[in-house]
Amino acid sequence: MTDSRVWKLPESAPSPVELADVWTKVVTNAIALVGQTAQGAPSVPSVYDPATIVQDFASFAGGMWMNPLAMLQASQSAASEWMQLWSHSASRLAGGEAEPLHVPARGDRRFGDPAWSEQPVFDYLKQAYLLAARQAAELVEKAPGLDDATRTRVAFFTQAYLDALSPANFAMTNPEAIRRAIETGSVSLLSGLANMLADAATDAKLVRRRAGGDGFVLGETIAATPGSVIFQNELMQLTQYAPTTETVFKRPLLYIPPLVNKYYLLDLQPRSSLIRWLVEQGHSVFVVSWVNPGADLADMGLGDYLRLGPVAALDAIEKTTGERQIDLFGFCMGGTLAGIAAALLAAKGEGGRIASLTTIGSMFDFRDMRQWSTFSGPKQLAAMERHLEAKGYMAAHDLQTLFSVVRANDLIWPSVVSHYLLDREAPASDILHWFADGANIPRSFLLDWSRKVLNENALTQGGVLEVEGARIDLGAVETPLMCISLKDDHVSAWEATYDGARLFGGPVRFLLGGSGHNAGVINPPSANKHGYWTSDALPEGAQAWFEGAERREGSWWPEWQAWLVRDGGARVPARDPGKGIEPAPGSYVRMGS
Repeated sequence: MTDSRVWKLPESAPSPVELADVWTKVVTNAIALVGQTAQGAPSVPSVYDPATIVQDFASFAGGMWMNPLAMLQASQSAASEWMQLWSHSASRLAGGEAEPLHVPARGDRRFGDPAWSEQPVFDYLKQAYLLAARQAAELVEKAPGLDDATRTRVAFFTQAYLDALSPANFAMTNPEAIRRAIETGSVSLLSGLANMLADAATDAKLVRRRAGGDGFVLGETIAATPGSVIFQNELMQLTQYAPTTETVFKRPLLYIPPLVNKYYLLDLQPRSSLIRWLVEQGHSVFVVSWVNPGADLADMGLGDYLRLGPVAALDAIEKTTGERQIDLFGFCMGGTLAGIAAALLAAKGEGGRIASLTTIGSMFDFRDMRQWSTFSGPKQLAAMERHLEAKGYMAAHDLQTLFSVVRANDLIWPSVVSHYLLDREAPASDILHWFADGANIPRSFLLDWSRKVLNENALTQGGVLEVEGARIDLGAVETPLMCISLKDDHVSAWEATYDGARLFGGPVRFLLGGSGHNAGVINPPSANKHGYWTSDALPEGAQAWFEGAERREGSWWPEWQAWLVRDGGARVPARDPGKGIEPAPGSYVRMGS
């Protein structure tokens, strides 16, 4: 491994042919960009009201200037910390050794190169950035005169700005980029410039660029669990997976995925597939695969998705297996849909059709949306409505951009560094492939969801939300519920999912897994990582639950499996789906991929 403290010159300069080739790429891509700019990009309505940002930061600045004492105290505290950092850095430059004053947060991979710690100059850049970022965040957190919604929006955009300013994102302050430029005779930077111009000319999305050419093929290396599509309608295909055991549990198991991404997060590579694992445990697994809608399905609303999704799937499963009762589970928005479906059936006197309900990373109480509340205010909803009325649906790439901004240090800036500073392809990632393979959401559904479920928080008010002529009351759902959440979830804060679980009327068991929203779900027992917390109690507050919970090692999958068959798990001969309509993973999942 190259010593990070030694900057090695290349053994030979780049050949004239190599330089000519890379310059040709730069010029060709620059010409393409100029041509694309001259033609003009199509006008796309904004999905966010930019005036809100200006107003929020004006309120923030006004509040600070109206409180000069707070400004003075913040300035004095900041000056003291900077003096400490300068003294520490001067000592290091003089050859001294000292523990750093400011270190990256756990999981922050931007400063992994050894030079960030071993070389005093880069160590100072790192610590100075971390100090400035923390001080800016604290200033927003403590700013007087801001309501919670405004403070959340100011904090979100401040953090986005700070993420962009990281010294790891710039060629002259990233030690790895400098080292690679020296080693390649600057060819890496020229090639990175060509990459950037090419992306700008084609409006390529960085996450798609990272995922491109990764070798994953649907039905072969990913989403490859054998099965057949046994039913379909205009909104979904229903897949039944082939058994691997001679007998299976009597009750079928149905999975409802979110609309935002395709179902196969739970069926990535075989070694990490939850669907394959459930089949191997002896379950008859059925999975909904949503259509990737266009403008022709713009009028499909929440009621349509429930009627043609979970409810239609229940009917198809009963027709196929003869079983009236099923175990139902869903992930993220899919779990919320599963919960609403359970309440819909309860309101119609059919609640007994669902023997158990499991939600994974799913919210029902939307009071605490954290940074996501930045995009759910009245002005943002109005901007989104204008966009949806013009187009008929929210495009997958718009949703991917939103998620990428929220997780910029994972989904944007590593790609910038890899492709534009280092001219390297990122390693193949099955989760990234799935994330890049997004899906659209119809106008009517998204408006129903945004207005009623998010903004009105109607699921916390029994009977306020009306769907398919029925009043939705989660308290009327007496089905046993297993609520699984993830401790580091950036989409559905686990404390918020805990509050939502307490809205249900039946017996509730809460389980908290380790890791985040996606990685925490893909946690096969063979990996033996992340761990989880359990408790039989369900106190009023999430923190009270956590203080009384027991930490366990490994994956939560076996714990959930034991809960699913807690009544003994009657078994029947294995159910073969046959050829069906077409082999899994079906044609709907391939739409737009």
